[in-house]
Amino acid sequence: MRYAQLVMGPAGCGKSSYCAMMLKHAQTVNHTMEVINLDPAAEYFDYKPIIDIRDLIKVDDVMEDEDLHLGPNGGLVFCMEYMIKNTDWLEEAVGGGADDDYLLFDCPGQIELYTHMTVLQELVELLQRWDIRVCGVFLLDSQFMVDGAKFLSGTTAALSVMVNLQIPHVNLLTKIDLLTKAAKKELDKYLLPDTEELMGTMENTSKWGQKYCKLTEALGNLIENFSLVRFIPLDRRDEENIADVLLSIDMAIQYGEDLDVKTKDFECPDPEDDD
Repeated sequence: MRYAQLVMGPAGCGKSSYCAMMLKHAQTVNHTMEVINLDPAAEYFDYKPIIDIRDLIKVDDVMEDEDLHLGPNGGLVFCMEYMIKNTDWLEEAVGGGADDDYLLFDCPGQIELYTHMTVLQELVELLQRWDIRVCGVFLLDSQFMVDGAKFLSGTTAALSVMVNLQIPHVNLLTKIDLLTKAAKKELDKYLLPDTEELMGTMENTSKWGQKYCKLTEALGNLIENFSLVRFIPLDRRDEENIADVLLSIDMAIQYGEDLDVKTKDFECPDPEDDD
């Protein structure tokens, strides 16, 4: 059995930084990992991918095609759909890997790819056919999650991804190290939120909340009733926190449960050696 993380989230949430950080952490604890870049618009990242979708297709090339007339978003969606129709390059690299392979798929930042399109669903099904157990890792920038309305938006996005992909799923709040002390204290109430209190705050502090209070209440009840979305804070400066995050993901995909127990034979001491 092999394992993979599908690293997802909106643009700018820190997906590539997360992959580089996990790769570095894995090296320090002898946990073998490899990263695959699936972002055809990527320009720079702090890791060397074993496979890069840009070797297959690039957004810039698609946008320059005079027959397609696509912009950045349309071009990216086209690239992802093209990848799913041409997976030989991916299968050649990961389709027949060794047991205990651990892959990180660095995905693009278009949120619609995760919430309602089928591209990522098809990729997950493909990986599962190759005997790869997949966990969805959905990242959100913690700097935009210290406000009730933004928290509601991020939570519903995470819930949409979970429902759409239907795989083991972990939600992370990134860039905790960039928050002020006051913001960190404010963030605590969003890690284990009281939905009714948050909804009430939104309704009372803005004209939008007052006008659309029934919609806000319906969304809040949806989150509360399903109770599926919880966030784990991620501080890249804290090795213990990084290890805890990786442990949570490994538990979600049952990493290592199929591995054989490693044993070592020891020779019995010779009694005469004590003389």
